[in-house]
Amino acid sequence: MMVWGFFALDTSRKSMDPIIYDDGMRRIEVKPSYSGMANVVDKDFIIYIASLMREKMEKGERPAQKFTFTANDFCRVSGKVVGGSAYEQIRESIDRLQGTQIKTNIETGGEGEDAWFSWISKAKINYRTTKDGKKSMRSITVELCDWLYRAILHDDMMLTYNQRYFELAPLPRRIYEIARSHMGGNEGFRINLESLKTHVGGSTPLKGFKYLVKQLLEADSLPDFGIALANQKRLEAGPLDGSERIPLKDVAVIFWRRSSGRPGDFAALPFWNPEL
Repeated sequence: MMVWGFFALDTSRKSMDPIIYDDGMRRIEVKPSYSGMANVVDKDFIIYIASLMREKMEKGERPAQKFTFTANDFCRVSGKVVGGSAYEQIRESIDRLQGTQIKTNIETGGEGEDAWFSWISKAKINYRTTKDGKKSMRSITVELCDWLYRAILHDDMMLTYNQRYFELAPLPRRIYEIARSHMGGNEGFRINLESLKTHVGGSTPLKGFKYLVKQLLEADSLPDFGIALANQKRLEAGPLDGSERIPLKDVAVIFWRRSSGRPGDFAALPFWNPEL
């Protein structure tokens, strides 16, 4: 779930562009509904529910596929301001999560599905009517689809997220997820720029994508992980400086754990492997 780009990056408009990914081993098709494609901010719901499941699993309990929670608690965990606009955004997110259709050959829990499914099988907003006739949201009940439930329950496809993740813009969110999913026990890893763009998703040209990554590393705002650009033909030279120009195909992106410090030898770092 962290590795693959199932969600739209553009949150500024109603995304109606389908997502198709096929590397010869894994195939992903995602289609929007009339409400638009579920985006990376809508994914906060999935992250939140996964955290509720994980809490139960850590206690030795088997979590149910259906969860009921308050809007206030969801907003607290995801860093959203509680209020009228937040409640409206919750309704819109639920519409997109239930309306978006996914088809993939990625198996979860040892099972696959040759069918279309939505992230949420069922959802309802429980409310009370105030004296002035307005609806006041009391709680939200969500039932995950079978594929996603197995992914969290059996395959640990949803790792923990740094709380600062919710403060990030869409592109840094995806880059954080890729770094988080692959780091494992390594001090860092390297990936070429084009491969990173493929897994991040979106329609930005490679040159523009490099510029966005450069902005991210200059801001130094990625939680838990450091990031640098390097010449993959001269990794021993360390990070690129602002004056060095090389072909885009030769640009490597280096990730490392902040707690370990920047690696001294980029060439010794393992290559990106999306199967991990």
